[in-house]
Amino acid sequence: MASTDPAQQAALLERLRLGDEAAFDLIFRTWYAPLVQFAERMLRERESAEETVQDVMLELWKRRETLVIQGSPQAYLFQSTRNRALNRLRHLKVENREEFDTDTLPAPSNADAGASEQEIEVALREAIDSLPPRCRVVFEMNRVQGLKYAEVAAALGISVKAVEAHMARALRTLRERLAPWLPKGRSI
Repeated sequence: MASTDPAQQAALLERLRLGDEAAFDLIFRTWYAPLVQFAERMLRERESAEETVQDVMLELWKRRETLVIQGSPQAYLFQSTRNRALNRLRHLKVENREEFDTDTLPAPSNADAGASEQEIEVALREAIDSLPPRCRVVFEMNRVQGLKYAEVAAALGISVKAVEAHMARALRTLRERLAPWLPKGRSI
């Protein structure tokens, strides 16, 4: 286990800067498991957490000669892991983007199509704005930003069950408020 003594930590970092593989090995063995657990709480997936921490450790080794660490190696590693995990979540969000499906709304069939489309957009915005604040935030994070329920829960510090409950309430409210514009048998 690496020491918490600032002088010993500074010496360990200096050894790392000089390319001492034993220093890197000590840092890796000391912090790998705690960092994986930390990343797994954010990413909700063991394999992604391990990849994230391995990336952090690889970057530590690659940048060892130019590395400037203010504070402890532990704080640096946890901050780097947090940043990498957040970047991975952002990347997944972009990959799995689920924009709000406006195809469920009927296409206007008359000459007044522009007005009808505007009415629908206004009704949709008003329906979303009428949701309780937390419910609206959860809905927008999931349907507009494309986050999965687990990602929304992690971002807001609530359980996945709470996200499910907020989404059920939001969809029920939107279904009721937008009923005049939805064809029979279609839902949001």
